[in-house]
Amino acid sequence: MRTSFRVLSASLLFLATSLLGACKPASSETRPLKVGVNPVPHGEILRVAAKVAEREGVRVEVVEFTDYIQPNLALADGQLDANYFQHEPYLERFAGERHLALKSVGAVHLEPLALYSLRFRQLAELPEGAKLSLPADPSNAARALHLLAKQGLLTLREGAGAGATLQDVVGNPRKLDLKEIDAEQQPRTLEDVDGAVINGNYFLEAQKQLRLDAHVLARESATRNPHANVLAVRTGDEARPEIRALVKALQSDEVRRYIDATYGGAVIPAF
Repeated sequence: MRTSFRVLSASLLFLATSLLGACKPASSETRPLKVGVNPVPHGEILRVAAKVAEREGVRVEVVEFTDYIQPNLALADGQLDANYFQHEPYLERFAGERHLALKSVGAVHLEPLALYSLRFRQLAELPEGAKLSLPADPSNAARALHLLAKQGLLTLREGAGAGATLQDVVGNPRKLDLKEIDAEQQPRTLEDVDGAVINGNYFLEAQKQLRLDAHVLARESATRNPHANVLAVRTGDEARPEIRALVKALQSDEVRRYIDATYGGAVIPAF
């Protein structure tokens, strides 16, 4: 009789344990997210955030791209759950022109645009007729023009705002030779020009991959700068719990400390 009672007790315990396991909350399961990034600094920052998100049951798969086009296309057609490589003005322009339902769910960092040179150490050294390259995408080309204008190198047409183009240059006292090229090519062609206004992520990557060492002649101000890099998702996915968890991780103290300690002011937390 005692033996039967022990067997019955063991069976009941096993059944209870099994039921508890079956009723385990779904939130304890790992939820995957595939996120597209440019390698530097976005991929580096995302891998720090991924460790934070994992504590909330979210597993982040990092997918690297080296351009500004494919990450949005891959997000729109469902290959990605989110991407993190662009600022909001670029996202809005790209999505509007291509009729894509994409939106930002949170700012992470700012990469102040800067004028770099291998030949000169100070802005005043730029000669008349100096050749300067600008990023070719419209939103960053406008940023570059405004940076040069704030340094007194150019005068832009009154009212030329975030959509400024080379046609808006109404004063060029040093007769600068301005040329737009693909942003990802600028670091590789820096030796062919006197200076280049380069996106921070491409310059940081070139520092690591090409051992590029250039002088900063001017840097964009971070004050009230609207060009913070954001996490973007398909419209309608903003409330997904795993997306919210990733935003929280990207805006965590761990990520802030990593950015402050790693990039020497070339990347600044935007949260």
